[in-house]
Amino acid sequence: MHRLFAEQLRCAISATEQVDLSKLGELVSAAYETCDRPLVTNGPVQTRDRAEEELLRTREFLDIIIENIPIAVFAKCAKSSRYILLNRAGEIYYGLPREQMLGRTAEEIFPTDVAHVVNEQDRRVVASGMPMFLEEHLLEVGVKGRDRVVNSRKMLITDGDGDPQYLVGVIEDVTERVTTRQRISHLAHHDVLTELPNRSAFNAALGERLERAQEAATSFAVLSLDLDRFKEVNDVFGHPVGDMLMRAAAGRLATEAEDAFVARIGGDEFMILMPDNTRREDVLALAERLVETIGKELEVDDYLSHVGLSVGIAFYPDDGVNAATLLANADSALYRAKREGRGRVRCFEPKMDQELRDRRLLQHDLRQAIEQNQLLAYFQPQARVDGEVIGFEALLRWNHPTRGFVPPEEFIPLAEENGVIVQIGEWILREACREAASWPRPLQVAVNLSPVQFQAGDLERSIHQILLETGLAPTRLEVEITEGVLIGDFTRALNLLRRLKALGIRIAMDDFGTGYSSLSYLQSFPFDKIKIDRGFISNLEATPQSAEIVRAVLSLAHALNIPVIAEGVETEAQRTFLAREACEEMQGYLVGPPDRIERYLDLIGVTVERRLYA
Repeated sequence: MHRLFAEQLRCAISATEQVDLSKLGELVSAAYETCDRPLVTNGPVQTRDRAEEELLRTREFLDIIIENIPIAVFAKCAKSSRYILLNRAGEIYYGLPREQMLGRTAEEIFPTDVAHVVNEQDRRVVASGMPMFLEEHLLEVGVKGRDRVVNSRKMLITDGDGDPQYLVGVIEDVTERVTTRQRISHLAHHDVLTELPNRSAFNAALGERLERAQEAATSFAVLSLDLDRFKEVNDVFGHPVGDMLMRAAAGRLATEAEDAFVARIGGDEFMILMPDNTRREDVLALAERLVETIGKELEVDDYLSHVGLSVGIAFYPDDGVNAATLLANADSALYRAKREGRGRVRCFEPKMDQELRDRRLLQHDLRQAIEQNQLLAYFQPQARVDGEVIGFEALLRWNHPTRGFVPPEEFIPLAEENGVIVQIGEWILREACREAASWPRPLQVAVNLSPVQFQAGDLERSIHQILLETGLAPTRLEVEITEGVLIGDFTRALNLLRRLKALGIRIAMDDFGTGYSSLSYLQSFPFDKIKIDRGFISNLEATPQSAEIVRAVLSLAHALNIPVIAEGVETEAQRTFLAREACEEMQGYLVGPPDRIERYLDLIGVTVERRLYA
């Protein structure tokens, strides 16, 4: 009997350790029904005594099993509705000791409204003789009085004459299970950081909106949004501050677009699905309002982080009748907004689609540029302020077979986006070192390194190998970095720069003064040179502010004993200003434009040993 009951109990529990209340309830009912049957034996007294002992042991065993089942089990007298059994799990579930429940009716235990529901359920089970199973219903009495979600089963046990004898019930508290399932479902459709709907939820909402719009001939707008400069802020101030900023921005978007469907689809990108038949002017007004709202400083703890917002808009059905087209066109409009200076709103225009196609085609062609020998190394001379040429900067150029020369400001960002800049950067570094190693004069050669090269691959090994292959002395190589190299994994980048410097390579900070933390980085690493951005030099004669900035940079560099080279020097007046302020070096069209090295054969020593720029 014991082994049989134990086996049946195991059958009531699934492989996932969830209890089948139907099986468990039937098992408990059958066991108690069996135990309550009168003992019938016509054998000798000894046999009867053994049968009584076995029945007693069975009842004791059953009591132990029921007492320790981790699900609430109770039994009532079918006629009086008084509780006559409650196991340990039942005490925990109801939050009452069994002494306060046994022998009492529902009216004596629960509030009137709850007791009414319990009695009505009991009456229905007794009247019909059929079990009652309720799944995931809210029970207003539960652990310590809190409402709980439960699965419950009640069934009737009759005596030998078929008259109602007991009501047996089992109750499984599934509150945590339901809450977890709801949480998982929520996470599947919402962004964890901002609690906004995610890409999956947006795509589903867009699909439903398209179906409705097609049936009802309505129109609507899709907005593609991107936070400007968020990556810089995130990298400079750290991810915790970036997360707080993202939540603040998401909150503002949701507040301003309260009647629209706002979703975060990843990174610093958002999408907004406007209500049906919203007027075009109202859509534009909202977009402009969002740009203005996000464009204001967002206060996050003690930080004032200034970010902006760019918005691209596509309208159904004018700009697309399916999800893929609408989203692509909204993205095209967003790309135009960012390309025109960010912090703007742009609606889709047919020509934008072609621009985006051209951009993707250019990305594709860029991957083949090295294999097809389309990349060229140009060199621009660098000189002392008195005119003596001391080196060259190697500059990358792309001669596309059909487009001609593609401006670096167009293809280098594309190369960084798709990661091909690592391969291209290695190519220009090898070409620069190979060329410089062949010069009769031991001039410096400077090469720009992209932040992407620091993040991907083994840059130190690559540079070391190139120096060995080309035979260029490490002391003749100068690598130029922007502060973007140090943003992000600062420690890793700093360690790599120190290892490069240990090889004898010179390190220059390019575009000094244009970023967030150029000054602080001077404290962290002993740069060999500072390059003043051409933007300050070009405005020397036009704005007093530029002149003051250049003076300040030179004063700081002199105090730190760091040489300075000014980029973009094009006029004698600019050279005179730099000489007066004790700037050591210069680079620009006044010295010489970027060109193939063949133009400067005399400067590298092929024809003469030394030459002034003039």
